[in-house]
Amino acid sequence: MNPDELTPPERRLWEAYRQGASVDLSGGHGPADDPTGVQWGPERLVRAEVITALLAGVAEPEPGRVPGVRLAGARVTGSLDLGHARVDVPLELTACAFDEAPRLYWATMSSVHLLRCSLPGLVASGARVDGHLWLEGSVVGGGLWLDGAHVTGILNMSGVTLRNPGGDALLGDRLTVDANVYCDRGFTAEGEVRLPGARIGGQLILRQARLDNPDGAALYASRLDVGANVFCDGGFRARGEVRLRGARVGGYLSFVGADLSHPGRTALNAGDLVVDTDVYCSDGFTAEGAVSFAGARIAGQLDLRGAKLAHDGTALSLQRLQAEDVVLRPAHVVHATVDLSYAKVNLLRDDPATWPDRLQLDGFQYETLEPPLTARQRLDWLRRDTDGYQPQPYERLAQTYRTLGLDAEGRSVLLAKARDRRATQGLPRKIVGWAQDILVGYGYRPFRAASWLAGLLAFGTVVFSLHRPGVLDDGHHPHFNAFFYTLDLLLPIGSLGQEAEYAPSGLYQWIANLLTAAGLLLGLTVAAGATRALSRE
Repeated sequence: MNPDELTPPERRLWEAYRQGASVDLSGGHGPADDPTGVQWGPERLVRAEVITALLAGVAEPEPGRVPGVRLAGARVTGSLDLGHARVDVPLELTACAFDEAPRLYWATMSSVHLLRCSLPGLVASGARVDGHLWLEGSVVGGGLWLDGAHVTGILNMSGVTLRNPGGDALLGDRLTVDANVYCDRGFTAEGEVRLPGARIGGQLILRQARLDNPDGAALYASRLDVGANVFCDGGFRARGEVRLRGARVGGYLSFVGADLSHPGRTALNAGDLVVDTDVYCSDGFTAEGAVSFAGARIAGQLDLRGAKLAHDGTALSLQRLQAEDVVLRPAHVVHATVDLSYAKVNLLRDDPATWPDRLQLDGFQYETLEPPLTARQRLDWLRRDTDGYQPQPYERLAQTYRTLGLDAEGRSVLLAKARDRRATQGLPRKIVGWAQDILVGYGYRPFRAASWLAGLLAFGTVVFSLHRPGVLDDGHHPHFNAFFYTLDLLLPIGSLGQEAEYAPSGLYQWIANLLTAAGLLLGLTVAAGATRALSRE
């Protein structure tokens, strides 16, 4: 490029580059009056080819100076094309307006700062930035392409506005950032923000971000790998699906107070998510649409305290979730289904006041419930299962009560299990079940069996007092006692010497045989109950 063909603002930039200095063409006026720069006069115009030439090293720096393109308040005309270029000097443009999208694909840059600029797009696919990529406050239309790019420092998109409705606002597939990524302080995206397979060595900060893509994914970040924390809080809002399926977070994930909306579809898909500490969907977290942590592995706590969930089907899926602690205390009753099937947690914290209308509990494993509540209350919880009677939830709840030392509550649960199972059986089994329930409470009410024994003992005493049985040996006349004779009939083992001496006949023989059979069944039930009590002691 011939320096003699440069315009006055371009010559100023040329000389400033050689000195490592900055050029401000704004004249004290920012881009607020005309962010596109269309109305700016020739004193603020700089051709993109001049910037390209300087970055390519056309001008020699003055001795002892570090060169760089540092320009503010300019309208950049033409195409800034640095595709496959190697740039060893910094590029710093502030409050500049571009006619065409800069092209940095597969370029190697030392650092790039585009602050408060207006760009019709930015193509940096496969680019490598050895330093920071700073886009703070810029407005980018037509899409920001960073797919396959590698930033060794910070990627700062604080306050950035991306506009590409119906398309990709940010294309960050397989993006690698060694430090933090900032999409906060009013970051706005109209279109899909894509980060599938991206790797971020530090934190991903989406605090106060606004994502708008109601017909698809607002944030598509499947298989995202973040080395530290992820913040989607502080007023974070997404219109469209937030997809974190298969992502990994090395710290904690915060959706505190976030507002997610994808009505009738999935608002948050965090299936198979892996988080090394905690997940917070609490304190005003709102989701209009389904929330799924199916198959997620959370080393610490999943906190849904104060969450607001609204969806017609399964509002919250924790199917196959693995977590140390789950706090399931939403702000109000969830008038939908909460799926806990085959989840595995150490502690479940919930509140009867906000139990969902419907649950799925088959295969759900937990060690402790807080609060444990009474068996009657927890049975109401179990019976909200949309799949109807399933044995495993009853067994798990009974085991939990036994672990807490609440044996009576555990037996109540197992009795309820037997009764609820009876409702699913045919008439013959129902009849047998009713008899078992009335007589011995399916074996979980041994004192009921003792009561029946006492009643039968009284009945037999009265009957045989009025109708004394005959003596087996006419030459022998033992003393008859109706009470001990009835007790001898009822005892399944041993003998009191009465039964062997007397033999009733006719109807009374049938009564004696029925007492013997009842004594055998009821006595074994009492013995089994006592054995269980002694073994627990």
